[in-house]
Amino acid sequence: MASAQPPLPPPPLSPRHWPTWLGIGAMALAARLPWMWQRAIGRGIGTLLRVALRERREVAARNLALCFPEREPDARERLLREHFDALGIGLFEFARAWWGSVAPMRRGLVVEGLEHLEAARAGGRGVIVVSGHFSTLEMCGRLMCDHAPLAGMYRPHAQPAMEWAVRRGRARYAAAMFPKQDVRGAVRHLKKGGLLWYAPDQDPSRGDAVYVPFFGQPAHSLTSTHSLARLSGAAVVLYQHRRRADGGYTLTLWPALDHYPSDDPVADTARVIAGIETMVRAAPDQYLWIHRRFKRQPDGSSPYANL
Repeated sequence: MASAQPPLPPPPLSPRHWPTWLGIGAMALAARLPWMWQRAIGRGIGTLLRVALRERREVAARNLALCFPEREPDARERLLREHFDALGIGLFEFARAWWGSVAPMRRGLVVEGLEHLEAARAGGRGVIVVSGHFSTLEMCGRLMCDHAPLAGMYRPHAQPAMEWAVRRGRARYAAAMFPKQDVRGAVRHLKKGGLLWYAPDQDPSRGDAVYVPFFGQPAHSLTSTHSLARLSGAAVVLYQHRRRADGGYTLTLWPALDHYPSDDPVADTARVIAGIETMVRAAPDQYLWIHRRFKRQPDGSSPYANL
């Protein structure tokens, strides 16, 4: 069941927003390039980003060293390059999801586990659909909306023109969009039997959080999946998505977590983050390694202090 959303206000058109609109226009045009071109150009952009964004490159390299210590340095370097290739392609995926056609992606799409989602929704129960921050996040969200009426929680853009354009783009396919501050709206949606897509795997700047393992490292993680499930009575289904080597996509829904939520927010959060780790291991190049996932440690240290 979709939740009623307030109408989109008029776009901000004052001159101070014109540079942003030019950028949005360029992205909207890029969204219409052939998919084969976008993948090739995206890899080139990824190479440029890897060279130009030194700090982000070093953050990603540190994350890979922490999470894959068993790999040889040359193997991690290859993964780093593949990661930036995925980021470059991901820019086109985001643009296509918001403003372009996804017909080429539908032709090679594989969707697995829809029966798990339907089982979780039995009796009108809401479902929290949990995934991680991958470069494919927006594209695969749009593709899944062909099969299930997903709403989403998101971080609003600071630039009003970009916020307006992205909200308009997402309105083409999402059942509803809730800013991360609108917990009440998200809970109401779940209580009505709605589906809420949510990615709780980044180090939060605010909100209730605990330390749980992620690739064997203490990771400061939101307990919000546990809280949303307790407040709404919703089930929790993990959602894995990845771009295959042939350019197609595979979307996989897992069986609903049993006995969730429990009375232990730490254990519940650990279960969710462990599931996301499994997703990352299946497509490590596509995870958002440029995020400072381990910037807060229990002893107050940071693995990025010397970058």
